[in-house]
Amino acid sequence: MTAKKPFGLPSVKLVLLAAVAGVVAGAAAVYVKEAGYGNGIGELASSGQCETAKDRAAALTPFTTGQVAAMAAPQTPISLQNVAFKGPDGQSLSIGNFSGKTVLLNVWATWCVPCREEMPALNALEKSMGNDKFEVVAVNIDTGDDEKPKAFRTDYGIDKLGYYRDSTMGVFNALKKQGLAFGLPVTLLIDDKGCLVSAMNGPAAWDSDDAKKLIKAAVDAKTGV
Repeated sequence: MTAKKPFGLPSVKLVLLAAVAGVVAGAAAVYVKEAGYGNGIGELASSGQCETAKDRAAALTPFTTGQVAAMAAPQTPISLQNVAFKGPDGQSLSIGNFSGKTVLLNVWATWCVPCREEMPALNALEKSMGNDKFEVVAVNIDTGDDEKPKAFRTDYGIDKLGYYRDSTMGVFNALKKQGLAFGLPVTLLIDDKGCLVSAMNGPAAWDSDDAKKLIKAAVDAKTGV
């Protein structure tokens, strides 16, 4: 099947959408079913092992500008290692399985228009920067079967992102409970120890130079470059 062209939402519009995310995200959240907080996620509690994440977050502040200006460091250290979802073959995974990698965790759904708009950019980011030190982990939370998310990926040429799913919406609801998610999309930058470094609600131009500089700085911070 011939892939459809990306939506082509201008980067400036993405930034404006992200800037008002704090206002509109609450309204968007009403479309998310209040499922349980289970799904093996557990409490996303602050963790002593994440104390160094404060320094990493501070070091990244100069890079949270332009297209990724909405990215913000958490007020307190928090471990996301137990955030759980399904892998490409339906196997149970968590952020802990990505230990050693910097992860850009994105939670999205096919019915979320801003999510659909930014997915080609996330795909492009993974294509250009994905390696053994970094991965974009985009978790789809459509309820029901795999038909819609898989069709979307095929139609719009989303071919570089791994296929991660949570049809229970447990990922979103756990993040919401911790005050990290208010609507969709929500994107979280996580270090190699599974600790949150920065996060934002709303879309961004993840294929932009600003985004790539942020990711490079995050990877370099953990590798000591």
